[in-house]
Amino acid sequence: MTFRRSTLNHRHRDGHVLVWDQRDLDQTPKRFFATRYFVTFMLFLGMANAYVMRTNMSVAIVAMVNHTAIKTTDEEIVDECGDRDLPIDDSQDGEFVWSSSLQGYILSSFFYGYVITQIPFGILAKRFGSLRFLGYGMLVNSVFAFLVPVAARQGGVWGLCAVRFIQGLGEGPIVPCTHAMLAKWIPPNERSRMGAAVYAGAQFGTIISMPLSGLLAEYGFDGGWPSIFYVFGIVGTVWSIAFLIFVYEDPTVHPSIDEREKKYINDSLWGTDVVKNPPIPFKAILKSMPFYAILFAHMGHNYGYETLMTELPTYMKQVLRFSLKSNGLLSSLPYLAMWLFSMFISVIADWMISSKRFSHTVTRKLINSIGQYGPGIALIAASYTGCDRALTLAILTIGVGLNGGIYSGFKINHLDLTPRFAGFLMAITNCSANLAGLLAPIAAGNLISDQSKPIMGQWQIVFFIAAFVYIICGTFYNIFGSGERQYWDNPEGDEQKAALSNGANSSPARLSTPQAITATESRQ
Repeated sequence: MTFRRSTLNHRHRDGHVLVWDQRDLDQTPKRFFATRYFVTFMLFLGMANAYVMRTNMSVAIVAMVNHTAIKTTDEEIVDECGDRDLPIDDSQDGEFVWSSSLQGYILSSFFYGYVITQIPFGILAKRFGSLRFLGYGMLVNSVFAFLVPVAARQGGVWGLCAVRFIQGLGEGPIVPCTHAMLAKWIPPNERSRMGAAVYAGAQFGTIISMPLSGLLAEYGFDGGWPSIFYVFGIVGTVWSIAFLIFVYEDPTVHPSIDEREKKYINDSLWGTDVVKNPPIPFKAILKSMPFYAILFAHMGHNYGYETLMTELPTYMKQVLRFSLKSNGLLSSLPYLAMWLFSMFISVIADWMISSKRFSHTVTRKLINSIGQYGPGIALIAASYTGCDRALTLAILTIGVGLNGGIYSGFKINHLDLTPRFAGFLMAITNCSANLAGLLAPIAAGNLISDQSKPIMGQWQIVFFIAAFVYIICGTFYNIFGSGERQYWDNPEGDEQKAALSNGANSSPARLSTPQAITATESRQ
């Protein structure tokens, strides 16, 4: 009874019973480069590759389209800022006559394949492990990148959409399987930093993809834009093979991990080894408001983020009138800011939690507010900057930079609610979020397709919609979000098993160590 009262008191403090009270938790292995850091690094590169494959089309399509031929009215698209002295885009027109609305459907075709594999892979990864689904999925994505130029030239719009759809299918496992692997490899008091480091790969991939895609489109082989898919296809293939060879599912099966690090990770992840394969509590999850808080925050983020990620190169060309070469470089600046800020704020978030001055719940909500209100306000401000290109770019850079707070906000919050089912939870929220996200390029493409209206006014509507989605969903998260481990993850059952296990051991020093739990269960 004393043990149970003690652990319940700790639960009310911060929602993680055995994490902060383990005696060996601060005795982390003193290796220069621990195995979990290598796994984090490989997952970071995998996320970067995934976002390279996702974003390179948004730059390539600017070079692929014959912009002169798609003008459907007698009037040209006028530069509404005719008094600007800055040079306008002088890049050559591409091979294809695709309207703005049709381009929106091409850009979104990737996400149709991406979203339908989220939940199936989340369930399969829970049962069979995440590593092979992630590695082979990204291999499919990378190999099919080589087919994009052939599909576009020989199959037209439908051929291109089919290949991009298959690439999306291959990329489907990346987020739920990454989340599931983080749950197995990363101790709770390192979640904000490591989670942000991995998911910051999205910005790193975008930073690499956009400027390099612009340069390849301008100077690359086979007509320029096809080289984008050949180069990144090779990079993705190499990563996929390396990941499958050098990374392991969890510390238990890793053949060369330091035993002290293995013990440190397993002791910290106190819920992971108690029940090997528990059933997913579907009904409890569907009744959980903290789950819906993450779901809506994720959906709002994806709509706003996909609006910027897929349409920013087009905005830079149509409104700000940057050349194709500088377009990719300047379009990547907001994501560089997001990458740097996400790493900085993740350290702050972990300090807030480990100092015990802020609960998990308060920390997640504060950091997430920066990550969703910041870009929402910036998008509203950018829609009023008009012809000032420098100010517009500066505001968008700051706004997207602040968006980096979401990684230490709702994005890592799945692991707080349920270490056991974090991958499955991420599969649900990421699937729903990308359903919302795939609407972004379609909505933007249709809004800016009417060339009889002022182009700046049309883009202002695009920005306003994305801003309000950010703000509304961020507010919902602040009302209903939580950082506490949920009852349906069965923390009470873990405590009872820990108490039962420790009853068979006379040493009080082992009172709250999951090693005893595992040892007892292995004998049963």
